[in-house]
Amino acid sequence: MEEQDGREEVLMAEQKSDIQIAQEATMLSISQVAAKAGLSKEQFEYYGRYKAKVEINTIESDPMRAKLILVTAINPTPAGEGKTTTSVGLADAMNLAGHSTMLCLREPSLGPVFGIKGGAAGGGYAQVVPMEEINLHFTGDFHAIGAANNLIAAMLDNHIKWDNKLGIDPRRVTWRRCVDMNDRQLRNVVNGLGGVVDGIPREDGFDITVASEVMAALCMATSLADLKERIGRMVVAYTYDQRPVTVHDLKAEGACAALLKEAIKPNLVQTLEGNPALVHGGPFANIAHGCNSVMATTAAMKMADYVVTEAGFGADLGAEKFLDIKCRATGLVPSAVVIVATVRALKYNGGVARGDLGREDLKGLEAGIPNLLRHVSNIRDVFGLPCVVAINAFPTDTPAELAMVEKKCKELGVGVALSEVWAKGGEGGLALAEEVVRLCNESADFRYAYDVDDSIEEKLDAIARKIYHAEGVAFTVSAQNQLKQLKQNGFDGLPVCVAKTQYSFSDDQTLLGAPEGFHITVRNLRVSAGAGFVVALTGDIMTMPGLPRIPAAERIDVTADGKIIGLF
Repeated sequence: MEEQDGREEVLMAEQKSDIQIAQEATMLSISQVAAKAGLSKEQFEYYGRYKAKVEINTIESDPMRAKLILVTAINPTPAGEGKTTTSVGLADAMNLAGHSTMLCLREPSLGPVFGIKGGAAGGGYAQVVPMEEINLHFTGDFHAIGAANNLIAAMLDNHIKWDNKLGIDPRRVTWRRCVDMNDRQLRNVVNGLGGVVDGIPREDGFDITVASEVMAALCMATSLADLKERIGRMVVAYTYDQRPVTVHDLKAEGACAALLKEAIKPNLVQTLEGNPALVHGGPFANIAHGCNSVMATTAAMKMADYVVTEAGFGADLGAEKFLDIKCRATGLVPSAVVIVATVRALKYNGGVARGDLGREDLKGLEAGIPNLLRHVSNIRDVFGLPCVVAINAFPTDTPAELAMVEKKCKELGVGVALSEVWAKGGEGGLALAEEVVRLCNESADFRYAYDVDDSIEEKLDAIARKIYHAEGVAFTVSAQNQLKQLKQNGFDGLPVCVAKTQYSFSDDQTLLGAPEGFHITVRNLRVSAGAGFVVALTGDIMTMPGLPRIPAAERIDVTADGKIIGLF
């Protein structure tokens, strides 16, 4: 790999925040972006000057022609990896190189935007815009999903109050309310207090909206009719004799689908370089399957020759679920996989203190590289897909450090490309784009990590051993009882979705690098029958995050003329 150049450009980009770069951009009208995507005016609906909803029914019969490119990463660290930035920059680079390319991303959740991240639409000169709107209310999809989720909760408690003809056991209600905000105070609540007219008192709790099964089902649905059926299958509680109660039993799926009829349409926006992007859906990969919607991905594959899409967090979480859940359900197969890493994050995995990551440390880097190599091995050897490592450039990277990463990857027979899209936009990703196009023409031997007909225990064991490199899976007593119940109710034939920390291959976030000799502990099992998988909660994973000591919200403001600031 050639020595890094363009350090001056990187340092110049550092002087401006992401939101400054985005606000200085001259955007195309959304009609111009739609025309680039081959959409006529009847095939999209305006949501302001720079956003639109794609009318999926107008392209339903069009064939999918694109090759699919999956972008994933090493386990995330406080040093950052830039997976979304790389995805945006790669799509821009491929378009710059003359390849018709669409970008598919998830929508950011308000909780992390106001919590730690402060924004999630890419960075530097590789962003999707309008950045502020995408990071905040956007087109209202998440609000609609939260409303549908909470309508189900309201109708469930209403049914229990008025005669409870279904025989729902209030102690076995599994459906939780949701809000799209990091609010630890709502993790555990008691509701229905006050008196007879105020409902039946019971313990309850809130999840963040992106953890709602409604979100997961919307992202797995292939049409509005399919979404309504999926909502109807969702299990919300169990009866006194432990039979599952569904949304269909509550007669709520029609009203929920009515709330979601606009939210299910993919959102069309643009990159800073004016290339079309679909940003739709947003399940967390450490809780759900972590992919943008099936409808957005398949729509993009009808409008371009290449589609760049992103899986959440590291390849052990997002990519595994993308391949074992989304690809299994849709028949999609990536033609190439990009694994994003940074020298800084690899040194962090090697035990280098955060304050020392800007200094050359070959010993620390060598100790952290096994994390990257394990992800590479999983994609290539477990799933049988061609891949390339994209090193997201930082100005503190040294030639010796970059050469070490390249050497270790080449020992596995995997290529490495330096990505400078944060500082240069599409131009900084041309080398990566060239390698990706080359990989897309290679043959692949795609396979899943497990057979869906295996038992739940066997599927979890396969993921733990093959993907995490654990010694096996341990089940708590509670999880063992839930396992029996899932089998009795016929849910053991579904794929599994492991909810675990994103920071480690293990379920202990402090075990960095490439740990071995550990077990994955499953403490809770629940079915997401509408989304189409069984969720296994491990370690101390939570479905409602909290704000940090100093939340990003403290830095976000709006000027008197309506300009948003502090959203980095």
